[in-house]
Amino acid sequence: QVQLVESGGGLVQAGGSLRLSCVASGTIFSINVMGWYRQAPGKQRELVASRASGGNTNYADSVKGRFTISRDNAKNTVYLQMNSLKPEDTAVYYCNLLSLGRAYWGQGTQVTVSS
Repeated sequence: QVQLVESGGGLVQAGGSLRLSCVASGTIFSINVMGWYRQAPGKQRELVASRASGGNTNYADSVKGRFTISRDNAKNTVYLQMNSLKPEDTAVYYCNLLSLGRAYWGQGTQVTVSS
C-alpha cells in the first residue's frame, strides 16, 4: 500500500511564496512519476507540475516561470516551490504518484492566496 502525505500549505499574500512537500511511503517501484494537481472550488482538478524519476518535467502553462518541482528519489519526496503567487492559485493541492499503471493521491493541502 502506498501512502502520500503532503505538508506546507497555508495562507499567503499575493506575490508571496510557499513550498509544498509530499512524502511517499510503502512499496514504490523506482520508475514512477510524482506530481502536484490542484482543485479550486467549482473547478476540475488540474495538473500543476510533474516530474518523472528519470527527470522529465512537465508544467501547466499558468505556473511556468513561477513554480518549480523537484524531487529526492532516495527519500521518495517531491517538492513544489511556488513563487509570485496569485489569488487564482488558491486551491487544494494534491500530491500524486503514478507507478505501474496505478495512481495514488494524498489527502490534499489548502493553499490560499489573498489579494
